Amino acid sequence: MSKSNKKEINWLPVVEAHDYPAAESYLSIIYNPAKVAQIVDNLKASNLVQFKAKDIFRASKLSLLGVSNSHVQKDSKKINKGIALSPLLLVRDELNGLVIIADGYHRLCAIYEFDEDALIFCKIV
Repeated sequence: MSKSNKKEINWLPVVEAHDYPAAESYLSIIYNPAKVAQIVDNLKASNLVQFKAKDIFRASKLSLLGVSNSHVQKDSKKINKGIALSPLLLVRDELNGLVIIADGYHRLCAIYEFDEDALIFCKIV
């Protein structure tokens, strides 16, 4: 399918409420509780921005999960059905020169398989 024929990826206007506790859970493995609380508060207060899928992957230095992953499959189905996705939650780890995907890794993988140049809505702190 050529890029001009691809469906547009739809985004929710706000991050789904359950994504913040998911981000908090993940970040609590990396940071102490006070730092996690500060990051999550900053994420909640930040504005939505957009980055290309391929750029987020490069910055995160993570591997791409294949479409055989059940969570990626679920998000791929949402994209194909035109169901709006929740924006990603990203944290800049300046010390290590990368971005932490606090929530939305499976969505990112599904979008990348769909179109690596797709603009992804996210919050980043």
